[in-house]
Amino acid sequence: MMIPTVAQTVSSSLTLESIKKLKFAQKSEFLPTLNRRIDEFFKTAKRQKRDCPQFYFKVIILLFSLITTYILLVFFAQTWWQALALSIVLGLIMDGIGFNLQHDGSHNACSNIPWINKLMGMSLDLIGFSSYYWKIGHNVLHHNYINITGYDQDFEFGIFARKTPFQQWHPYHRWQHYYLWFLYGLYTIEWSLLRDFNNFFDRKLDHLDYPRPKGVELVIFVLGKVLFLTLAFAIPLQFHPFWNVLFCYVMTVFTMGLVMNFVFLLGHEVEKAAFLIPSQTTGIIEKEWAVHKVESTVNCSFNPFLNWFCGGLNYHIEHHLFPTICHVNYAAMSPIVKKTCEEFGIKYQVNPSFWHGVLSHYLWLRRLGKQP
Repeated sequence: MMIPTVAQTVSSSLTLESIKKLKFAQKSEFLPTLNRRIDEFFKTAKRQKRDCPQFYFKVIILLFSLITTYILLVFFAQTWWQALALSIVLGLIMDGIGFNLQHDGSHNACSNIPWINKLMGMSLDLIGFSSYYWKIGHNVLHHNYINITGYDQDFEFGIFARKTPFQQWHPYHRWQHYYLWFLYGLYTIEWSLLRDFNNFFDRKLDHLDYPRPKGVELVIFVLGKVLFLTLAFAIPLQFHPFWNVLFCYVMTVFTMGLVMNFVFLLGHEVEKAAFLIPSQTTGIIEKEWAVHKVESTVNCSFNPFLNWFCGGLNYHIEHHLFPTICHVNYAAMSPIVKKTCEEFGIKYQVNPSFWHGVLSHYLWLRRLGKQP
């Protein structure tokens, strides 16, 4: 019997099939208008939606940084503070790979050539997580059902957190705005060592029935886990004591998890974002799908470094509306999206800085931690 993971502690009668049957309100002219304007922008500006040189330059920088930092950590670090500093840097670089290479790759946003997207998506396996389970959990469940309790799995944290007004409250949630920051780091340690294996052996996607990977996907799953565990443990143990290796592993993956959660949750789990559930009478989300995408998402600062490091995820509205367009275009697309939203009376919401977003998440957790 497998040990339940954080996500698997969620109780739900929903199945993947029933989730996909959820309906939204009738479409308006908003999305066709926006699509037409974005297409005109790319033609006029003579920009490429994919296969952008800036993206491939970033790939080189991030992979070179990953290899260099790993070599320094395993073969050259001599003191505890050197190991600590390099572990933190390595975790941040792994975040950069996740935000940029694998995220665009999983959305087919890197290239017009399918195998390049597949290769970029597989970089998630390199940093410890299954690209097979990520793609269905993120691309389908999150992107199609943003912030809808029971449908969007990205903010499910089991009994440990109450992140939407429709989740069950427990007395200890009144302290969640303090303790969850620590669990965000631990979550990725559990994910890399336990969650994917539980999903595989239980034929689950967290608490939903989902088939095991087969064929090429099975090979990628197995080789990805072997490669990650080799890099994380087998090679370092040839040169360092077990406790040193474990310390560096925990610090690296904890750093990656903390920053990863910061970036992803700032787009949705904040005060300005909308949280909906289907109507009890019609079973329909009473918002148009594209409008719901915008109003349940919040952009976070237009800082150039944040945009570069986060793979455009600070332009989260643009990403949700155009996930198959390479993120290096989002900054240029943003004024068009904002103007179109204003014309149709749709809320285009922005937190002015990264730390404003962090504070907003803290206040949201505190609000939901109070007894309803």
